[in-house]
Amino acid sequence: MNSTTRLLIADDHPLLRDGIAARLSEEPGIDVVGQASNGHEALDQARVLKPDIVLMDIAMPVMDGLEATRRFRTELPGIRVLILSMHDETEYIAKIIQAGAAGYVLKDVAAAELLRAIATVRGGGHYFSAGVNVFSAAASSSGPLSEREDEILKLIAQGQGNKEIARNLNLSVRTVETHRQNIRAKLDINTTAGLTQYAIKHGLI
Repeated sequence: MNSTTRLLIADDHPLLRDGIAARLSEEPGIDVVGQASNGHEALDQARVLKPDIVLMDIAMPVMDGLEATRRFRTELPGIRVLILSMHDETEYIAKIIQAGAAGYVLKDVAAAELLRAIATVRGGGHYFSAGVNVFSAAASSSGPLSEREDEILKLIAQGQGNKEIARNLNLSVRTVETHRQNIRAKLDINTTAGLTQYAIKHGLI
């Protein structure tokens, strides 16, 4: 993995966006490759600029951050989305978890926490601000996993790795990895053992 994190910032407030870009550009190992004022622009730019992470606001015109996150999950699954929002309501967080975001950071956090979130997401993990009640959000999200996610969870519980699952379902390994990340985020379970226990409890195996 390249040591430099390529970052795209999507926010409809130019002053805030420029300020975040300027602050993050001071950090070694972070390259702010572009800025967008809405989700549609973020998708268009991401296809060209190929960032590692999109730092995404929720409330934006044309296409909001929630819909853009869904589109990134399906169209550009190799790019991770980290939400940066002023909203800490459970309904926002639940929806964004379901949409496939890798994390949720509140806009009033210190720069050090934002940098920690970026590093965690870049490393393949999930990050949620201390002020975000992700447990309540996960519990209030609308229903079970998708049919495809149930299918992948079942294979995970049977001991299959990403490559084997990809081969059996005729998917790319990256797509399987993305589904696996989404399953973990939705269920708030971060270990294979925990996912297996969930699958057994819910009759998937």
